[in-house]
Amino acid sequence: MHWTMIANYLAANWMEDAGVITTIVGIWLTTRRNLICWPVVLISDVLYMIVFYRVHLYSDALLQIFFIAFTLYGWWYWWQGVRAEGEVRVVQLSTFSLLAGLAAGAAGSVLTGLLMARIGAALPWLDAALMSYSLVASWWQTRKHTANWLLWIAVDLVYIGEYLYKGLSPTAALYALLAGLAALGLRDWRKAAAAQTAA
Repeated sequence: MHWTMIANYLAANWMEDAGVITTIVGIWLTTRRNLICWPVVLISDVLYMIVFYRVHLYSDALLQIFFIAFTLYGWWYWWQGVRAEGEVRVVQLSTFSLLAGLAAGAAGSVLTGLLMARIGAALPWLDAALMSYSLVASWWQTRKHTANWLLWIAVDLVYIGEYLYKGLSPTAALYALLAGLAALGLRDWRKAAAAQTAA
């Protein structure tokens, strides 16, 4: 009976579970600045787009579409850097880019929240804010800015509560792990930036 319950759970939740696995592997590879992270992340983007749409987290489903675009861009941009410099190099985030990113996140939160409230999305304002700041973090990640990890830590911690509330326990556990991976990425990218400066 026990094995039957496990098999039934896996059959019913295989897409979310596959999303969890590919997300963990993709983010870990990103912390290592490994170019193969992008195709792995692309798979997780597609899987989670479907998962979130099914539970009416429309901002999160929409976010995955943006993630797909950012993933393709990041893959190309990192590949260009590797061709030119032989490695993925960390780039300093300017004060202007920091403020512009945070302002864009706030504006996106309001605009998306208004739309999601009108169409009856679950948790429209919270989900919109998380979506908007996830886009900022993704942009910074594609541009190889270490600050992306700080923003990911903040966003991931809030996402844990949202997913627990929506009954997506495996995804909540995933985001707890992602917060830890983001801390690892922050540490490793800071080391890489220091090594680049020293060189």
